[in-house]
Amino acid sequence: MATASLALLSAALPLAMASGSTSQAPHAAEIQNWKICKWTAWTWAAVVAALMAYRWTRTLLNHVRRLVNISHGSASDGKQRYFCTPNDNFAMAKKHIITAPLIRTRHNREFKLSAAMNVGTLPGRLQFLFLMGYLAMQLAFVCISIDWSSAHQFTKDGRNRTGVLAVVNMIPLFLLAGRNNPLIWLCGISFDTYNLIHRWIGRIVVLQAFAHTAFWMGGKVMTMGSAKGWAMINSALGHSEFLLSGMIGTCAFIALLCHSPSIFRHAFYETFLHTHIALVIVATAGVWIHLKGLPQQAFVLAAIILWAFERGARFYTIIRRNTGNGLTKAEVEALPGDAVRITLRIAKPWRFQPGQHVYMYMPTVGLWTSHPFSLAWSDDQPSFPNEKALPSSTQDLFAPKKAQSMSLIVRRRTGFTDKMFKKAERSPAGKFITTAFVEGPYGEQCLQSYGTVMLFAAGVGITHQVPHVRDLVNAYADGTCATRKVVLVWIIQSPEHLEWIRPWMTQILGMDKRRDILKILLFVTRPRSTKEIHSPSSSVQMFPGKPDVGALIDKEQAAQIGAMAVSVCGTGGLADDVRRATRQRCHATEMDFFEEAFSW
Repeated sequence: MATASLALLSAALPLAMASGSTSQAPHAAEIQNWKICKWTAWTWAAVVAALMAYRWTRTLLNHVRRLVNISHGSASDGKQRYFCTPNDNFAMAKKHIITAPLIRTRHNREFKLSAAMNVGTLPGRLQFLFLMGYLAMQLAFVCISIDWSSAHQFTKDGRNRTGVLAVVNMIPLFLLAGRNNPLIWLCGISFDTYNLIHRWIGRIVVLQAFAHTAFWMGGKVMTMGSAKGWAMINSALGHSEFLLSGMIGTCAFIALLCHSPSIFRHAFYETFLHTHIALVIVATAGVWIHLKGLPQQAFVLAAIILWAFERGARFYTIIRRNTGNGLTKAEVEALPGDAVRITLRIAKPWRFQPGQHVYMYMPTVGLWTSHPFSLAWSDDQPSFPNEKALPSSTQDLFAPKKAQSMSLIVRRRTGFTDKMFKKAERSPAGKFITTAFVEGPYGEQCLQSYGTVMLFAAGVGITHQVPHVRDLVNAYADGTCATRKVVLVWIIQSPEHLEWIRPWMTQILGMDKRRDILKILLFVTRPRSTKEIHSPSSSVQMFPGKPDVGALIDKEQAAQIGAMAVSVCGTGGLADDVRRATRQRCHATEMDFFEEAFSW
């Protein structure tokens, strides 16, 4: 599917050329338009190839580093000094390009007009460079080989060029919108980043569609005069399906642009999502009818095929994961601190990996809306006491265990999460069981090649880090990882938030060799009294206030073993603080920064 998806743009070119060659020989301007389509395809191919080369080279190096350290066993601690030394050029690239924010230190901390009005975040520097480069390329493509000799020829060439570019850009626009986008895995780029690129390509498509319509209308007015030109436009729209459908498509694109700012998406997400889908259908149908009988219709077909594949994969995943052994059930329990713990008994479970997240549907709460949640815990025992899980064959007995249940922690916000919390709160014992549908899993992250791992979390961001803690402690005990130090830093507002993960943390603290590798630092920002702040042991310490991120990293860097991974999942402010501290220190020792964020 990955190869087919990437090849659709190139495949659509000869199909479109073949469609156009049946009538008459193409003019020079038409030939130039097809060349620009090919250049666009080759540009995307080059970018994807470069990202794939980087991603798989890094994956190979990490795998080799892990194998080398495993082969030396406990004696590898000293030998990991080799992997502690950074490459100066790569460290400079990470500091100033790869992990750098656009300006200064702000990247994931949101700009807000008020507590409820979020106007978005700034892109990273590498993201910005790509977006500006792509925008510059599109502007150059609009201007190349345009005949400026007369108003008629200028508007004609501009109309055709912007129309072709708008339709061609619909292919990456549709591809990058999907959760099952194969480039996520091939290039190692998060859905969060692809979603950002999707939004900006969407804006480019809208501008090109608007320019396409404006060139047509401007050409009529400029050649026929204002009065006759507008009269001609009105008459043409009333009598031509070709022109009317194009106008409807353009208006739908403009409506998509107007309703998509971050402030509307965040304040009314569910309304935005359904309106967005409806407008996309209208826009695509309008463009399809507008291009009836024209070779450019092949590009729209390619975009529709991508959409159909993605939706089909999504539907298949939902059916496969949630049926066959009964239906997936969810136990929703209200927790202190405006949170709920959701325990999912998956009908057809999978082998759980750290860094995974799922989209969850809960029809009794949110009908067909789905929301992304990090998987915090898995258990190979049944989640509900009246169920039994016995191996059905020898292969099942000795195979890697699949999780019979998986758990999430969800903070109460507005909309879906608020309804879910209130329903649990009103239920007997503060919990209820209902049918749910799980889509996924998506994502995966392995930190076992790093000798030192620092995990920062704020609030429910702990759901992303707990699986890493369990995975690394377990791998250390088994001698299957390079990791020798794990430091978990969790920032919470109140000690009652500890209840969110208490049963899981109890299991982790009881794991074999846990004391040899794991240190937990808890920071309580709003304690009711100093009596609430007490450290159970030297390896589990509690402090009032916010942490000094830089000082914590300095302490671990001074005694760093091997390469260091610094991961963060939490508020935008915390993510930016950890990013800044990592960038300031990545030239001294080998240090990689990982950020987990969901944005739309």
